[in-house]
Amino acid sequence: MPIWNPWHGCHKISAGCKHCYVFREDAAFGTEIPTNEVKKTSSFNLPLKRDRKKNWKFPSGTEFALCFTSDLLIEEADEWRDEIWDMIKTRDDCSFYFFTKRIDRLEKCLPNDWGEGWNHVAIGCTVENQDRADYRLPIFLKLPIKHRLVIVAPMIEQIDIQKYLDSELIESVSAGGESGKYARPLDFNWVLDLRKQCVNAKVPFNFHQTGSYIIKNGRKFHIPRSLQHSQAHRANVDFIPKR
Repeated sequence: MPIWNPWHGCHKISAGCKHCYVFREDAAFGTEIPTNEVKKTSSFNLPLKRDRKKNWKFPSGTEFALCFTSDLLIEEADEWRDEIWDMIKTRDDCSFYFFTKRIDRLEKCLPNDWGEGWNHVAIGCTVENQDRADYRLPIFLKLPIKHRLVIVAPMIEQIDIQKYLDSELIESVSAGGESGKYARPLDFNWVLDLRKQCVNAKVPFNFHQTGSYIIKNGRKFHIPRSLQHSQAHRANVDFIPKR
């Protein structure tokens, strides 16, 4: 799955941003840019690239993960976003998804012909604690979106989202811990409780990443970065409701 990062750079807006991997990786590779500065990348036109035979470089059916080193809805990229929507509309033979902590900006950032949503675009609302869940999810549920995903990551406390889990509106919930040297630990009981909420609401649930530190049976374990996804999978707590 290609990752399409049309711009790079971000600024922190909530508790989940404290140890964001984007800032950590920039520091590690010496590519830091000033806070609040967002720059277009060489991949800006990625979905429209063609090969030597003038065919699409990325064929029909490609799934693009969008804006993983910034936020598609960040204010500093307002002047470029219409071009992104145009490219997404042009490649309606592909699918696109993005996650955002700025769901409260979506309505003002949508293209004029969005209507009730585009069927080839999925949008994930990221929440990290109860405060952000109670602020962002009511907004999320009222917006015109064809495919809604809830991303509880980095999960920094136990949260209750039962009242937002409408199986007709939300296609899946995914949970994950925080990575990095200074990551806040994830309590596995929080994951199990969130899974139970999804089971009761018949909404698919996925535990996608343990994070660097996980608490299980009262003990804290360090999980190397290379194992955080596989260890989450081994927990065998994913849920797919029977239809």
